Amino acid sequence: MAIILALFIRAFIVQAFKIPSGSMKNTLQIGDHILVNKFIYGVKLPFTGITIIPYKTAQRGDIVVFKFPQEPKKDFIKRTIGISGDVIEIRNKKVYVNKKRLEQDYAIYTDFHIISKAMQPRDNFGPVTVPENSIFVMGDNRDHSYDSRFWGFVDLKNVKGKAFIIYWSWDNDNFGVRWGRIGKMLK
Repeated sequence: MAIILALFIRAFIVQAFKIPSGSMKNTLQIGDHILVNKFIYGVKLPFTGITIIPYKTAQRGDIVVFKFPQEPKKDFIKRTIGISGDVIEIRNKKVYVNKKRLEQDYAIYTDFHIISKAMQPRDNFGPVTVPENSIFVMGDNRDHSYDSRFWGFVDLKNVKGKAFIIYWSWDNDNFGVRWGRIGKMLK
């Protein structure tokens, strides 16, 4: 009975994930273990992505886990920047949503030069309109994130849920627990 309950909880309510890369620094660190609310965007039929009971969709600013569009067996975590109908543009590393500059106190830039539009979409991108039933996502570590700027939009049916808390954090470089990160609510 306990196994059935655990499987039910994992399939419909909450799932644990480990952060493998620095693309969401400083919000999430390599070695953070997070919980993702799978229920917040509606009840989905396991293994199908079909929403049985819809509640709401991802909103701008939500940190979401989703199936990577180019490799669906792989899960990615990024921040939602644009929702259906939004116009996204990046000019000299500044993000604009519907022609308004996005205030992004969570974003970090570690590379201080701008790469030309012809060479890479990282620093100059768009404008593009987010299609219906899709979101545009970016990592908080803007200069070191493989995200919608490179591979396009995320279909809402591939969104697994919203990250909401760090329940464990292991610093592999210093072989120790990051006690100050445990219990941190994500926003």
